[in-house]
Amino acid sequence: MLTAAGVAFEAVSAGVDEESAKAALLGEGLAARDMADALAEMKAIKVSSGDGQALVLGCDSVVALDDGTMLDKPRDRTEAEEHLRRLSGKRHELVSAAVIAEGGRPVWRVVDRAKMHVRSLSDGFIAHYLDREWPEIAGCVGCYRIEGPGAQLFSRIEGSHFTVLGLPLLPVLDYLRIRRILPS
Repeated sequence: MLTAAGVAFEAVSAGVDEESAKAALLGEGLAARDMADALAEMKAIKVSSGDGQALVLGCDSVVALDDGTMLDKPRDRTEAEEHLRRLSGKRHELVSAAVIAEGGRPVWRVVDRAKMHVRSLSDGFIAHYLDREWPEIAGCVGCYRIEGPGAQLFSRIEGSHFTVLGLPLLPVLDYLRIRRILPS
């Protein structure tokens, strides 16, 4: 998304143990909004601690069911099938957070939400969908790539397309203009 928007950047792995971090944050009872924000901040701070001059963007997304349950990336195809069955015919929320850190501390953040309405999915559709999309969706919270066949899962989406893709891009671009990194 950043490349398509004309923003130069360098991708750097944060090296954060997300499983342990999520477990600790869940133990604190964090809601989906705060979980996404905390994980994005953790990533941004870890990378920016090593480079005091750079602005570092950390991002994370969380899928929250109406009952507050948060879904993680599926571990295998069987779990992906279970996730899709849980989402079928229901609405869920996708929360995407972005945090910009500088010198090891957060200097800006945004958290955005999209309401995702999944149509009723037959067992046959789920099997066909996973035949086409597995293992590519293994790294996707919610088991969908909205920019591909995952669009067929939905009857309606309320919110920013960029947020659904995993980055609240427009607010990030606004901040980069405020900082004079992008021309205004």
